[in-house]
Amino acid sequence: MGSLGSRFQSTSTRPTEEVSEEVCERKGHGCECRKRKRTSHCECDSEPEEDDSLLDTPRRKKLKSTSKYIYQTLFLNGENSDIRICALGQEWNLHKVYLCQSGYFSSMFSGSWKESNMMVIELEIPDQNIDTEALQVVFGSLYRDDVLIKPSRVVSILAAACMLQLDGLIQQCGETMKENVSAKTVCGYYAAASIYGLDSVMKKCLEWLLNNFMTNQNVDLMKELGVDVMEQLIQSSDLFVMQVEMDIYTALKKWMFLQLNPSWEGPLKQLLPDAENWLCKRRTDLGEEEPFLSTEEGSPYAPVFRHIRLQYIINDLSSARILERDNILPPDWLSAMYKQQWFTMLRTEHDNDHGPQEANKEEFELNSMRCGRKLSKDGDYCWRWTGFNFGFDLLVTYTNRFIMFKRNTLSQPCGGAVSLQPRRHLAYRLRLASFDNSGKLVCSRSTGYQLLTLEKDQEYVVMNLDSRLLFFPLYVCCNFLYTSPQSERRMEAPEPESSARSAS
Repeated sequence: MGSLGSRFQSTSTRPTEEVSEEVCERKGHGCECRKRKRTSHCECDSEPEEDDSLLDTPRRKKLKSTSKYIYQTLFLNGENSDIRICALGQEWNLHKVYLCQSGYFSSMFSGSWKESNMMVIELEIPDQNIDTEALQVVFGSLYRDDVLIKPSRVVSILAAACMLQLDGLIQQCGETMKENVSAKTVCGYYAAASIYGLDSVMKKCLEWLLNNFMTNQNVDLMKELGVDVMEQLIQSSDLFVMQVEMDIYTALKKWMFLQLNPSWEGPLKQLLPDAENWLCKRRTDLGEEEPFLSTEEGSPYAPVFRHIRLQYIINDLSSARILERDNILPPDWLSAMYKQQWFTMLRTEHDNDHGPQEANKEEFELNSMRCGRKLSKDGDYCWRWTGFNFGFDLLVTYTNRFIMFKRNTLSQPCGGAVSLQPRRHLAYRLRLASFDNSGKLVCSRSTGYQLLTLEKDQEYVVMNLDSRLLFFPLYVCCNFLYTSPQSERRMEAPEPESSARSAS
């Protein structure tokens, strides 16, 4: 019984059902009954008399908003119009008080222009991007609080908004463009942003291209990309490269072929063979010995190819042979680079150049090696990028959510010469990224610009990853600088005596 009584007692005193009494304070009833706090009624609630408080309770009823009424009545129906705007063969019955929100019309009506007192205005439209549908949206925006802008129509609306000097609508167009950058829109958006001065949109488009031009190559996009935009991409150290610098050269070869043969149609995998056959046919049929970029047809593309970092192509024998075979680049470009790399190799061997030891971001941005790798799914990976890097054999490992660098000297086999210097230095930046189907960044990580010293066979954890932030496929992009920047290099020539002693 004691336990049963305890259970009843605990049940009656549960906190969620705590009971206390208070005097009902309803005015006008003179009620002195007591009610429970947990309820919202007392005994007076059972009285049939209507509660005065209900008379003061508002009832919700959805009414037509003022904005919608104005838009329908004044703009669409044109009621009480005091001015008619004619443009592109269409007429709009509008109102000066609303048109004055536009800087264009405000200046027109407030100045000494002849149109300030006219009832009908013929509007000249000098911009071919503006059409009647865009004008309908822009004029209508003056009569409503919000405007829905289709991404496919945003350039025309932006053009009209800029002409009529509607800053708020211009900003909204810019936001719409930035949210909808893709392979289909990026070139058009970039061109429009350049015309109408939307720097933030241009920056967003360039970022998208830097991330996607190499990682997700697209034939239609290559056809659209002009020389000016391509030059900006190729010169940037932020270009997301898959594999090595040679792949940039190969991509440019395909791009140039499409620029000169825009009617080409076919799958992406057929593009490179057709581009190479076209170049070969020119060399054989026309008997051209002159490099293609030196010809009249090829010269417009020389500024773009000029930004290829040839030092990271000629460090691989098979790649160097392809350059010679293609005969696209002028010989003096290559000979100058061969000379530079030869002296760099001699310096690392005989002048104790152990790599960059002081921060020099400018040199890094201009001359760092660009390379990358795609990890299709989670797992364990270990790789190196091809090419001779002055005896610095760098292995990259992805395992257990860690990315590590290892300077290999003796622990792993290597096909080329390996430096046995006690310490080597390098500058690097490693970036990770995942993209959705439209090429928009889903996640990204970066180490930023870093300096690193590695001893023989030493490993270094570059990045520790949070599994919750990883999405596959995962793209890894690296920049490396293995030799000292020019400002750090020792330029003095060796003394003849020491050379003689070495020879003996």
